[in-house]
Parts: sequence; C-alpha cells; structure tokens
Amino acid sequence: MRVLTLSLFLVSLSAAGVVAAAAGTEEAQLINSVNAYRSEVQRCGDKASEELLPVSLDARLILSATGAGELQGALSRAGYPMVNVQAISLSGPRDAQAAMQALKDSFCRVVLDPQYADIGVSREGRDWRIVLARPLLGGHLKDSQTEGQMLLDELNRARGQARQCGSTNYAAAPPLGWNATLASLSEAHARAMANGNVFSHLDKDGRTPGDRAELAGYVGPQVGQNIAAALDRSSKVVEGWLASPGHCANVMNPQFSEMGAAYAVDPQSDAGIYWTATFGAQ
Repeated sequence: MRVLTLSLFLVSLSAAGVVAAAAGTEEAQLINSVNAYRSEVQRCGDKASEELLPVSLDARLILSATGAGELQGALSRAGYPMVNVQAISLSGPRDAQAAMQALKDSFCRVVLDPQYADIGVSREGRDWRIVLARPLLGGHLKDSQTEGQMLLDELNRARGQARQCGSTNYAAAPPLGWNATLASLSEAHARAMANGNVFSHLDKDGRTPGDRAELAGYVGPQVGQNIAAALDRSSKVVEGWLASPGHCANVMNPQFSEMGAAYAVDPQSDAGIYWTATFGAQ
C-alpha cells in the first residue's frame, strides 16, 4: 500500500479560505474553520502538511448527523460520483469552534488529506457529521500540455483584475508567457507526485522548485510554484488557488513573467490527479 507523505516548503505558499454557501450557520462556520486550518502549514502527529486548497461545500454530502446506514450507498443515492469518502461523527461540541477543536485533536490526518475536494456538514443539537470526499475524475481532460495552456489562460484572466489575496491587495498584473522549460519541470513534478503518491513541493531528494529549475538550466532570478490535487478542471484549480491567499499571491505576483503547467494522473494514487504550475521571471 502506498503511503501519503506530506512535506513543508516555505517559499511557495498555498492556503485556503472559501466562504460556505450557508454563511452565518454553525455548519458554514465549521467549513470556514476547516478551510482556514487547511490554509496553513500544520503539524499532525510527526508530519507537517502543505498549505492546502479549500474544500468546497457539496449539498449531496450533507447527511443526517444522527442517522445510521451505509455511507457509500447514501452517497450513491444522492448522486455523488465518489471515489473515496471519510465521515467523521462528533457528539458533544456545542458550536463550530468546539467542533473544530475536536477535529484538530482527533482527526487532523483526515482534515489535512489533500485528496479531499468536497465537504458536507450537518448538525443536530450537539451531534455533528462531517463528510469529506474525493469525486470521480471526469472524462473531459485533454493532454497535459493542452490543459497546462488552458491553465495559463485562466491565470492570465485572473491577473488581469486587481484582487485581494488574504490581507494583501494586488493590482492587475501583466499576462504571463509560456515557458517550455518550466512546463517540462511542472510535468515532471506532477508525474512524480502522482506516481509517488505524495503531495509536496519538494521532490524525493529534497530539492525545491528553485533547485530543480537551476538543474534544468533555467536562469530566471525567481521561481515559484503552486500545486493542487483531486481537481479535474483547470478552472477549478485556478478557483481554488485564488481562494487560497498564498497561492493567490503567486498568481498575482507582478515579478513573475512566465510559467509552465501540467497535470498527471495515477489511478492508484490517493488523489488521482496532481497539478503543478511553475512560475518564473526573466
């Protein structure tokens, strides 16, 4: 069995922070707390997480907090195209803050697992049910380099507007150009993550994106990298990055002038699909 390992990389930031649809409810507050927790490097046992993209609320994952029954069957009846799912039941937390503390204390490995893209939360009194799931990949993906170019187009549309990344305001930035060396580096790293079943900016030898770029002969003075997992559309990847302060900062960084991007799929891996975008400046 492959083991998912998580590493810490402090230069290429990623984060989270999606506002749930039912804003103001305790359930929505818990989803926001989960995403804030995922958005920062966390210690869980003897491992450190990467900063992760937010999980998205999916109404099909909202199941009874007190109901019993077979989980996969319930999601099948709800029409959720599931590959993997984890349900957490809590009894006792009086509010979202207490529920989040229970998740940190007892279920950090599940909450910090990068394979999960969707979430549903239900509450009945002091009973809670948190369902985290990885959806089935769609059959619409084009080849890796084509999807990388589509990702570039999405990122350039994002850079064309001023936006706030976390607490930092960014002006609109010039569009990025495509760089074949950075694209090859991105494809190699996405493939290494997929085949190695890891989610990390570091490679198996501990090299950073900057180290790998230098070894490939890239001479730009600055290199950054965003990664993502479990998402099967470039638009979803960019949406997640823009909702993540650290990823968003890389996207909007006016010092970057070019990039390359790619994805890789391995059905035996936890997340199924892994994305890498490598940014550079000339």
